[in-house]
Amino acid sequence: MPKQPTPKVTTGTRRTKAKKDPAAPKRPLSAYMFFSQDWRDASKPRTLTQDSVCDVGRLLGTKWKEMSDEEKKPYVEMASKDKERAESEKAAYANKA
Repeated sequence: MPKQPTPKVTTGTRRTKAKKDPAAPKRPLSAYMFFSQDWRDASKPRTLTQDSVCDVGRLLGTKWKEMSDEEKKPYVEMASKDKERAESEKAAYANKA
């Protein structure tokens, strides 16, 4: 028997998206995201013109690639701690539901 397609919930011509539970735990941040939070302000040139998000991201990506594993180590450790936090929150959320 062929698989039946699931019906799509529509309102007029637009599909509606399921609402996310605001009490759901947040996802863990990666090591690069911790790095970018620390370096974002320092990487922006001190000029009056506003740099685009792409320019700042490009500078941060280049800096991240040039860093050695030893320099990345604190950010990797923060990411692993955040991953443990997210897993414990996810387990507690699943048990509560």
